[in-house]
Amino acid sequence: MHKIGLVVYSGINVMSVAPISVFEAANGELEKPFYDIHALSESGGPVPSSLGMTLGTEKFSGAHFDTLMFAAATAPGETLSTPALLELVRQTASTSTRVAAPCTGAFVLAEAGVLDGRRATTHWFFARELQRRFPQVRVEEDRIFVVDGPVWTSAGMSAGIDLALAMVEADLGVEVARSVARKLVVYHRRAGGQSQYAALLELEPKSDRIQATLAYARGHLDTRLSVEELADVAHLSPRQFSRAFRAETGQSPAKAVENLRVEAARVMIEDGQFSIDVVARETGFGDRERMRRAFLRAFGQPPQVIRRSARVEA
Repeated sequence: MHKIGLVVYSGINVMSVAPISVFEAANGELEKPFYDIHALSESGGPVPSSLGMTLGTEKFSGAHFDTLMFAAATAPGETLSTPALLELVRQTASTSTRVAAPCTGAFVLAEAGVLDGRRATTHWFFARELQRRFPQVRVEEDRIFVVDGPVWTSAGMSAGIDLALAMVEADLGVEVARSVARKLVVYHRRAGGQSQYAALLELEPKSDRIQATLAYARGHLDTRLSVEELADVAHLSPRQFSRAFRAETGQSPAKAVENLRVEAARVMIEDGQFSIDVVARETGFGDRERMRRAFLRAFGQPPQVIRRSARVEA
């Protein structure tokens, strides 16, 4: 069996335990369970989470684990990186098949020196802090998850589920991973290189009419989407619409539409099923050069580089 240990400590974020449910669900898809799952802590016994709920644990020792995951604290400063914990990280990094850390668990790996010279990610809110405190880590702050050799890190919250699904896919194949995703009612995993950000979430419109306009734009990206057309959806004059849109979102309608197009195009680029020209046409850029300039503004990289990176990860 593939032995998995989840290392927890006082104040862990409850959501960082969620990836374990992916392995549990994978066992349910097989005639014989593949994963042997253990919750571990330095002292063993009940460990309180950030919400006060407790998790029963075993005391970690020198036992071998194929995959060892380090849970996340609500904030990186709340993770108690004791000498024993850091020594456990260093030992398992050289003996385990995989060492993983969802969200702020990456700070534990970094403090132990496991991430030195490696690519890694964490929750976008803490990515700059990770880079500042550990400059030897190559932090990729806008990634769902990153795999660098045996070390796996992911963004915050639900991204740990994407990380675990990728592990199941690597261990048991794509069909088992898809079946697990369906059982958990989640998308069959987001690509590791997919952005942590969502354009609609970033805009955060306040009124129903601006929300409706953005929903309309997202559903009609392959059309021109002029200010006049969007204003008509909002039942405002173009001038009133532009003023209200900027007041609620902090962006012009044209910039917001470009962000929506870039977001949709990136997903299609990473998926790899369509040519660059088709992606540019289907997302409303019209031609590949216009899309290239938009990608450079948004990501600092052209579409071809992002596609190559997605292929390498796959």
